[in-house]
Formats: sequence, C-alpha cells, structure tokens
Amino acid sequence: MNPAPKSRLHPEAGVTLIEMLVVIVIIGLVTAIVAINVLPAQGTARVQKARTDIATLEQALEMFRLDRARYPSMDEGLPALVTPPAAALGETVVRTDGYIRRLPDDPWGRPYLYVTPGQGKPFDIYTLGADGREGGEGMDADIRN
Repeated sequence: MNPAPKSRLHPEAGVTLIEMLVVIVIIGLVTAIVAINVLPAQGTARVQKARTDIATLEQALEMFRLDRARYPSMDEGLPALVTPPAAALGETVVRTDGYIRRLPDDPWGRPYLYVTPGQGKPFDIYTLGADGREGGEGMDADIRN
C-alpha cells in the first residue's frame, strides 16, 4: 500500500495584501453607509418616544381630573399619577391604584417636567430635549404637550 500522497499548495496560493485591503475598504464603506442611515433615525425615534410619553401622561392627567375634579397640584406633581394622593376634604377616592404603572423618564434620562397652570392650558408637560436646556433647535428643541 502506498501512503496517501501529500498535498502541496502552489507557492502562490493564499490571500495577498491587496485583496485584504480591498475587503477592509468594502467593510468600511458598508459601515459608513449603515451609520449614515441609522444615526439620524435614532434621534427621530427619541423625539417620537418623548411625544408618545407626553401623550400618555396627558391621558393619565385627564383620568385623574375626571376622578378628582382637579389636576394634581405642583406639590403633588406627576408622581400623583402613580400613587394617587389621599382624599382631601370633600373628595371621594374613586381609584385605589395609580393612573399609570410608573413615571417614564424622557429619552435622555431626565424626568418630564410638569407645570400647572400651563401656558394657556390647564397644565404643561415637557422635556428640555437632548441638551437639557430651555429652547434649542433640532434634537435640542423642547418637546411640549
């Protein structure tokens, strides 16, 4: 019996440096294209989340008002939606649970702000945007009800 023949690679077999560089450039281009398309969508998603959270808080405030004939005071704030305050003199407690399970933070990790009375409305709920300061434009703009 003959032993199995040894396979010998051609001396020029393998991957050249040029081929590796071409592959790395292609991977870089694909990464750049994905980054350009995904990063703006992340900012838009944060703004949309803030608008959705504010709408949810507005609905909870309206349910609070329907049950208690008033909006939470500035002292009670938005936490009154999670655990309703004890009945004040002349009020009857309709709910024993909260109006929402928990208070959401804005997409930038800060609590939503609540002011009553609001600017031409019974209340304002807002976030200061990405920069955390009043005013701003684009992603730094305040988002209000």
